[in-house]
Amino acid sequence: MAEFLLIRHGETDWNRELRFQGQIDVPLNDIGLLQAQRLQQRFDEALAGWRMEGRVPTRLISSDLVRAQQTAQAVAQALGQPCATETGLREQCFGVFEGLRAADIQAQHPDAWQHWLKFDAHYAVEGAESTQVFYDRVMAAMAQLAKQHAGERLVVVTHGGVLDMIWRHAQALSLHGPRACEIPNAGLSQVAWRDATLHILDWADTSHLADMPPQPHYRQTAAASRPADAKS
Repeated sequence: MAEFLLIRHGETDWNRELRFQGQIDVPLNDIGLLQAQRLQQRFDEALAGWRMEGRVPTRLISSDLVRAQQTAQAVAQALGQPCATETGLREQCFGVFEGLRAADIQAQHPDAWQHWLKFDAHYAVEGAESTQVFYDRVMAAMAQLAKQHAGERLVVVTHGGVLDMIWRHAQALSLHGPRACEIPNAGLSQVAWRDATLHILDWADTSHLADMPPQPHYRQTAAASRPADAKS
């Protein structure tokens, strides 16, 4: 068995502006940097207890996109460990949608937008990954990490879409349809890999962010009636 502490990267301006980020390298904004500091503080406070329990994370792994790496660096300072990168943990590629708000996409790519709103796991706009291809990539990366580091506790810093794929896998949910779980920026989730599958231990803990400004939540189900929040 391997255990994973999963973190979504901190906020970016494009999260706040409700843009599709995908694999474009957008850095954290000031709020995102503060969220990363809060994660560092939380890990600092947790380390003594983890040492007593023999549960100190052994490795820190991040998506290679800058918003994830910036978040991971704060955790690296708390753990005193280097951060490795894994391209398999990148956000889904959204092709021609990347960098655009929902209203821009509706104006520039109306047919593709209407097809995307069907949430068909096998559909991909020009230059993008389908949800099925994205899911296969994410799960292959997670399975490889679990195999390479069996018996360890890993911290993984990644993206909202990646965490959605992990949630769907663990809950045995269809890849068709909109997202059905909360995935806040700088939220902390825990999953365990055993018996060739992921099991959720805790999800979307934001107690370290309790007094910070409200987040721009992603709501796919509202995409048809108002601009969608940024895919992260």
